[in-house]
Amino acid sequence: MNIQKGSAVIIGGGITGLASAYYMLKSGWKVTLLDKGDLFDNCSTGNAGMIVPSHFIPLAAPGMVSKGIKWMFNSRSPFYVKPSLDFSLISWGLKFMKAATEANVERAAPHLRDYHLLSKALYEDFARDENLDFGLEEKGILMLYKSEKTGEEEIHVGKQGQQLGLDIDMLSREQVQALEPGIRLDVAGAVHYRCDAHLYPTALVNGLIKSIQTLGGEIVQKTEVTGFDTGNGEIKAVKTAAKTYTGDIVVMTGGSWMPQLAKLAGLSIPVMPGKGYSLMEPNSEHPIVHPALLLEARVAVTPMNGQVRFGGTMELAPLNNQINMNRVEGIVNSIPNYYPELNVAVPQKDRIWYGFRPCSPDGLPYLGYSKKLGNLIIAGGHGMMGISLGPATGKIVAEMADRHVPSVNVSLYDPERYQ
Repeated sequence: MNIQKGSAVIIGGGITGLASAYYMLKSGWKVTLLDKGDLFDNCSTGNAGMIVPSHFIPLAAPGMVSKGIKWMFNSRSPFYVKPSLDFSLISWGLKFMKAATEANVERAAPHLRDYHLLSKALYEDFARDENLDFGLEEKGILMLYKSEKTGEEEIHVGKQGQQLGLDIDMLSREQVQALEPGIRLDVAGAVHYRCDAHLYPTALVNGLIKSIQTLGGEIVQKTEVTGFDTGNGEIKAVKTAAKTYTGDIVVMTGGSWMPQLAKLAGLSIPVMPGKGYSLMEPNSEHPIVHPALLLEARVAVTPMNGQVRFGGTMELAPLNNQINMNRVEGIVNSIPNYYPELNVAVPQKDRIWYGFRPCSPDGLPYLGYSKKLGNLIIAGGHGMMGISLGPATGKIVAEMADRHVPSVNVSLYDPERYQ
C-alpha cells in the first residue's frame, strides 16, 4: 500500500496526462486530471498507434528544411507548411532551421532510443494489467519504399539503428511480400523495424481512464484552465471558469495547446501544431498483417481492431478546425501505389479524423521541472511520438514528483530551453 504523498493537478487528458496520472496514483499521489474536452477529442485517439524505437531521429534533421520548402507549394505534400504571417509560426520555423543539423541528430539519437525502449517495456507491463486490453502487437513496422533513392536513405537510417542496438532487418521485394501473403505489394523493398510495435489507441485511452478511476483519481472533463495563481516561485492554484484547484505538484501537458497554457504561467514554450488526418477501412478482403510506413508518401498504415487505419500528413499552421480535403486526397491517392489491390475512396468529411501533433522546434520533447515555478512539471512537445513515449513520460513525471532520478537521461528535454 502506497503512503499518500500529496496532491497533484494534471492539466491535459491526452496520453501524456493519462499516463502521468496512472503512475502518480500508483506512486501514492492524490490526482485530479483536468481536460478541456472529453478525453476522446485529442491526438491520442485517432493516431496510427505505433510504438516506434525506429524514430530515433528527431523531426528537425538535415534535409527537412529543403524538403519543407519544396513541399510548401504542394497542398497534397506529406509535409506542408501553410503559408502564414503568424509570428509564432515564423519564430518556430527559424528555431527549426537552426536545430536541423547533423549534430542535433547525433546528440539526440541515443537519448530518444532509450526513451522509446523504456516506453515499449512499460507497454508490455501495461498488457499484463487486466484493466488495460489495448491490442498490443509486437510485429514490428515495415518501412516500405518504391524508389532506389528512398531505399538507400532508409537502409542508411536502418544501419544507424543497428549500431544503436535496435532489431532491424533489410528486406528485398520478395522477402517483404512473404510477410504479407494476403495482399499484393508494389514496392522495391522494405526496412523491417522489428523493435517496433503497435496498438489500438482508443482502447488504450479507455483502459487508462478505467485504471485511473479504479486507483481513486478524479477526472474532470470539459474544464478549461483560465489562469494560475502564483507566489514564492510556485503555482498556488489552477483556475478554471467553474472552480479553482490546488495541488502540491502541477503537471502541465496540454498537447498542442501547451504555448497558451505556458503563457498563462508566464512561460514561453514554443509548440507548433502539426495537423494530421486518418481514416478507417475494413481489413478483410486483402488483409494487411504488419503496420507500415509508406515512405515516399509519409503515410502510416496500421491494422487495428479488425480494421486498418490510414493516416498521415504534417500540416504546420496555427490551430484551426478546418479539414483540408487536399491533404486527405494525398493520403488516399498514395495507398494503391503500394497496395494495388486496395481501392480506397476519399471519405466524406464526417468519416475523417484529424488531430494536432505538438511539435517542438528541435523535434525533442519538453520534460522536466520549471526553473521559474518550482512545483510545475512540464511534459509535452512529443510531435508524432506521443503514443510511443506516453508510458515512459508518465513514469518519469511520477519519478520527478517523487524527486527520484528519472529512468532515462532527460537532460536534452529542458522545458525552458527557449526561454
